[in-house]
Amino acid sequence: MKKFFVSMGLAVAGTASIHAAYAPDLGPLSSTKIWNVSATLRGFYDDNYSTANTANNPRGSYGFEVSPQLMLAVPLQQTELGLRGSYALTYYQERQDLGQNPIDQSGQVDLWVDHAFTERWQAKVMDTFVVSTEPELSSTVPTAFPFRVEENYIYNTANITLNTDWTRLFSTSLNYENTVYYYQNSGATIADVQPGGKGASLAGLLNRVHQAISLDLKWLVASETIFLIGSSFDWVNYTGNEPIASNPSGIGPAIYYSDNRNARGYTGYVGAQHNFLPNLNVSVKAGATYADSYNDPNSSPSVSPYADMSAVYTYNPGCYVQLGFVSGLNATDISQVNASNGKLTLYQESSVLSASINHLITPKLLGSLIGTWQFSTYYEGAYNDQMDNYYTLGLNLSYTFNPHFSAEMGYNYDTVGSNINQRGYDRNRVYLGVTAAY
Repeated sequence: MKKFFVSMGLAVAGTASIHAAYAPDLGPLSSTKIWNVSATLRGFYDDNYSTANTANNPRGSYGFEVSPQLMLAVPLQQTELGLRGSYALTYYQERQDLGQNPIDQSGQVDLWVDHAFTERWQAKVMDTFVVSTEPELSSTVPTAFPFRVEENYIYNTANITLNTDWTRLFSTSLNYENTVYYYQNSGATIADVQPGGKGASLAGLLNRVHQAISLDLKWLVASETIFLIGSSFDWVNYTGNEPIASNPSGIGPAIYYSDNRNARGYTGYVGAQHNFLPNLNVSVKAGATYADSYNDPNSSPSVSPYADMSAVYTYNPGCYVQLGFVSGLNATDISQVNASNGKLTLYQESSVLSASINHLITPKLLGSLIGTWQFSTYYEGAYNDQMDNYYTLGLNLSYTFNPHFSAEMGYNYDTVGSNINQRGYDRNRVYLGVTAAY
């Protein structure tokens, strides 16, 4: 579904997938087993572990990561219950040498319930809870803050979907989603956001609760084609309750606070899903979003394009190509005010292009290549229409010795280019790892 100010739904190969090589999923359970456990040990080198700008002397570090994972799926007569949990402990030798805490910890828990009331009525409830120091690894695209943080970042999203087949040709999909973003970095004062101050906190800028409800009406117009019309209503409440920017213009409030970014969004779209071949599926949605930052006295509503497109081509068993494109609005950590008109930076308009290839080189050797490009422009504020470009690339080779043991090696590259001084960075990571599973 469309998610205003946060994302437009994960593209087929999005930012989270870029790093899947660095933290792979458990994979499907076997047909005779309801649980699966695994543990991965990786050694790595990260040449910019703090995602620092070049001018700020990025530091590199060797290290290792230990990541146990558990997956449980219980199929019942009309219901499936699922649980997936993972934990990662990451050690950085460079931080140890500098007398800093060398360990990062993160965790994720996914819960889901699928239930078929009848053949025509199905419901799904999902919840994902993440604690991490690297927000872009756990957020859907577009990415609002592609940097590491020194304190915990918490993300929780709950989703309820009801699918109904009213007739053989007509169906609906009703969806509600509630997402909470929480950054521990907080405590900014009015003095902090004045010229010369240290600036707003991440909590003040990005802590928020986002809710969205959408309805898709679907028609089966041919044996391989579905046409749809949909709409969504989104509202976001910023919960940091802190000052985020000073206004030197004399137009509007002298100080802007977190809740001045509160907003509502209305999106309408049309779309289609079509199977061109048994192994080629294409899905397209396109429309427009009307956005109203109603709690900012200096803002005016805007209209922007919305798109969500994907294609999947399976060319051999275990081999496939995926393409994705999304366009819409997302939150930003930038808040500076335009000194001429007093307008606050409200959000970004972003487009994300993604692609991935998974190729089974031999029955035991799997290669994957995944890349994304996020192009963003700021709406209102001191950097109105200024651009950010965020590129990610991931390459992974995995060799399966037997069902219980595998090895991998890979490379990840991230780069941010920005019109804002000292915002960009480059980051390279290489790693070797082994995984044991049962």
